[in-house]
Amino acid sequence: MLILFDHGTPRSIARWLKGHTVIEAIERGWDRLNNGALLKAAEEAGFDVLLSTDKNIQYQQNLKDRRIAIVILGNSQRPAVHRYIDRVVAAVNSATTGSFTEVDIPYE
Repeated sequence: MLILFDHGTPRSIARWLKGHTVIEAIERGWDRLNNGALLKAAEEAGFDVLLSTDKNIQYQQNLKDRRIAIVILGNSQRPAVHRYIDRVVAAVNSATTGSFTEVDIPYE
């Protein structure tokens, strides 16, 4: 899968996403795009998954008929994400076209 990391996604988790291609939004100059424009650009570029920390995206955007899967990290703090990396990997691996998943990562 081709995965786009939004600007808040800890880039260190890319090493656990074996078999996938990870691109950061900043690499494409998309780090300043609002969510609607980012989703549109990602879909047009053929991304399969957007990995983000923006929990409000589901309320701010109409996700119906989207071709890209969205996986939201419930916590963006790198140590917490690393402790629950199995949940992140499982969510990415099971993402399907147009799906929305929020990964529960407790604040500890």
